[in-house]
Amino acid sequence: QVQLVESGGGLVQAGGSLRLSCAASGRTFSSYTMGWFRQAPGKEREFVAAVSWSGVTTYYIDSVKGRFTISKDNAKNTVYLQMNSLKPEDTAVYYCAAAYKRFGIKIDYDYWGQGTQVTVSS
Repeated sequence: QVQLVESGGGLVQAGGSLRLSCAASGRTFSSYTMGWFRQAPGKEREFVAAVSWSGVTTYYIDSVKGRFTISKDNAKNTVYLQMNSLKPEDTAVYYCAAAYKRFGIKIDYDYWGQGTQVTVSS
């Protein structure tokens, strides 16, 4: 069982930055691919970024490439999402998720956090 707790959300002006954190419980964090997803009001949840269990390989959706950076610290059982040059369309609830020893664009995730709100004002 893995529990995920996100933090770092908030209100920021367009062009600003936020860093989301997701702290994981359990002793096998290094075996999990970690992903960030988001869900805007009235829209379906969408994949944002993922990092492989080793922390070496990453993947991003096109709309955040060059602005967001995902990273994984296996020693701290934490995954981060650094978000720069934020836009109003980035406003959403952001969720982290964990997938055991799977990596790819469309994989099933085993555990989910409760989400953290990110609001970008224009």
